[in-house]
Amino acid sequence: MRKKAVVFDLKDNVATALVDFEAETNVEVEVAGKSLMVKLINSVPFGHKFSLTQIKSGSSIIKYGEIIGSATNFIQKGEYVHVHNIASNRGRGDLEEDVK
Repeated sequence: MRKKAVVFDLKDNVATALVDFEAETNVEVEVAGKSLMVKLINSVPFGHKFSLTQIKSGSSIIKYGEIIGSATNFIQKGEYVHVHNIASNRGRGDLEEDVK
């Protein structure tokens, strides 16, 4: 069976869509050799992220086992994760480590 979404690291709290998904789709992802079923709240385009769990506002968004940003508001399990609900922690230009 062809994977339709991928989780790159055990620490990740988001998965990446390998196909376009419609809202209300049940997506099966493999995390550490175990199957996890996630019902999508929103449509998620190919290559974009969706949440594997609830993420509190201000909490880290983790992909590839690395923090890629912070939630700007509460994110529900199965919600589309993108620029509307995360702020990038890298390359912003307004953080002290970017100014050096």
